[in-house]
Amino acid sequence: MAPRILLARHGQTEWSLSGKHTGRTDVPLLEEGRRGAKLLGERLHRPPFDGLADAEIRTSPLVRARETCALAGFGERAEVWDTLLEWHYGAYEGMTPAEIHAVRPGWLIWRDGVPEGETLAEVTARADEVVAWARSADRDVLVFAHGHILRSIGARWLGLPLDFAARIRLNPTSVSVLGWAYGEPAIESWNDLGHLV
Repeated sequence: MAPRILLARHGQTEWSLSGKHTGRTDVPLLEEGRRGAKLLGERLHRPPFDGLADAEIRTSPLVRARETCALAGFGERAEVWDTLLEWHYGAYEGMTPAEIHAVRPGWLIWRDGVPEGETLAEVTARADEVVAWARSADRDVLVFAHGHILRSIGARWLGLPLDFAARIRLNPTSVSVLGWAYGEPAIESWNDLGHLV
C-alpha cells in the first residue's frame, strides 16, 4: 500500500474568520469551529475512512488544532508534533492581508515571506519533514494543523516549490487527501467541506 497523508485544517477561530494571520498566537475555536470539528470526525469515522484504524496521527501543539483533533475523535491516538505549527508570521502576526498591503503593496507571503518570522526556506524544510515522515512506512497518516503549513505540505508532496501553495486554498475544518496516481504523488481530494453541508 502506498502511504497517503490526510490533512485536516483546524476549525474556525475568531482570527481565521476575520482573515488575520494566526501563526503562533494560541486562539481557541469558535462554537462554529467546534461543531465543524465534530462533523469532520463523524465523516472520518464513516466509509471510506472508517476511523483510520491503522493510520498514524499527529497534531500541531496549538490549541485550535489539538481541540479539532480531540473533537473529531482522534485526540487519544494523536502525537503532538511541533513541525506542524503554523508559519511564524513575525511582524505580520495578527494582521490581515489588507493591513499588510497598506504598508507593503503587492505583498504575497509565498513569494515575499515575512519580516522577523520564518523564512520561505524554513517553512519548506518543515513541510519536507512532514512529507518524508508520511512516506516513511506502509500506512496512512492524518495530521491536524493550519492553513499555510498544510498548503505548504500539499505543494511539497507534489514536488513543487512552495509558491505553488498560493494556488490551493484551504478552508477551516476541511479535509484533503494526498496520495498517488500512476506512481506519482497526486492530490486525491482537496479542501473538501462535504461534511459541513
